[in-house]
Amino acid sequence: MEAGESKRPGGRSARVRDAVRRATLAELAEHGYAGLTVERVAERSGVHKTTVYRRWGNVEGLISDALELARDEPWPIPDTGTIEGDLRGIVQLVRSGFADPELGPVSSAFVAAAVQNEAAARALHEFFVARHDQSAEVVRRAVTRGELPGPVDAREVIRIAVAPVYYRLFVTHEPVSERDADRAADAALAAARAGVL
Repeated sequence: MEAGESKRPGGRSARVRDAVRRATLAELAEHGYAGLTVERVAERSGVHKTTVYRRWGNVEGLISDALELARDEPWPIPDTGTIEGDLRGIVQLVRSGFADPELGPVSSAFVAAAVQNEAAARALHEFFVARHDQSAEVVRRAVTRGELPGPVDAREVIRIAVAPVYYRLFVTHEPVSERDADRAADAALAAARAGVL
């Protein structure tokens, strides 16, 4: 990579990174973490495999980079006018993301990779930090409106709300219904109102 190439918007480096990311996500959706290979990503992206190896190193590098890019993407934060509606909306976004036939396998592969690889775990952690920071806005708005007592740890409210979804999906391997998601949001809200968070 030449000096300045990665900073040029729309430059070759950006196009290569985008093509490799799209190929990584497609391969994860089709084959999961266990089936992800640099060779398949190179073939699908149209980028020579030596370039992929040189820039990303291995499968974990591909996953980490895809998560890094996803971390900076905007998250559609609900604004229903109430903390109940907003918190339920966030948990439903998480639930429906895993239920989505295209996004679900990719998201599950990211979690599987993080369990098996330290670099992927760090990238997933940073991704969640960014998502929780963005989502915490609904809690801050609720404090401003007087719906929640302050001070409250806004990010912790979000973590507590979404945690049951991840537990059911990745620990007990149970389905997550809309009712399950709403109940998780309501439990986090009750804790926040009680001053626990």
